[in-house]
Amino acid sequence: MAPDFELEYDSGETVRLEDLRGKRVVLFFYPRDDTSGCTKEACGFRDRLPAYETRDAVVLGVSPDDVQSHQKFRDKFDLNFPLLADPGHRIADEYGVWGEKRMYGRKYDGIFRTTFLIDADGRVERVYKNVKPANHADDLLADITGSGE
Repeated sequence: MAPDFELEYDSGETVRLEDLRGKRVVLFFYPRDDTSGCTKEACGFRDRLPAYETRDAVVLGVSPDDVQSHQKFRDKFDLNFPLLADPGHRIADEYGVWGEKRMYGRKYDGIFRTTFLIDADGRVERVYKNVKPANHADDLLADITGSGE
């Protein structure tokens, strides 16, 4: 089973995974709002959201940024799905996507870009690790449909 969560999203409302039973959930963890890779990934989901919705799938983005940062990111790129704020990275820890990273020889803690496809019963159907932001939304959609578009 996917770990349940209750997080605030960019509108200030709260969403619980349990409340989404009956639909597939695309839960994508990304490192930071308004960075190049994260923007590509989020815009890919934005552009493909109608195709996800016709397949009864809900798309949710999660990062350690706060609600205000999410609001700016959402508005700047016209994102049409909720961005969940996990500033203490509690949910990222539960899903196992928070840990030590390295960039340019520097070590730091952060989110590993990972997506969980959760079925209508709340079970993890598939985990996508180290995804390529530019075409991740298309690749995942192809897996959901079995044929792509």
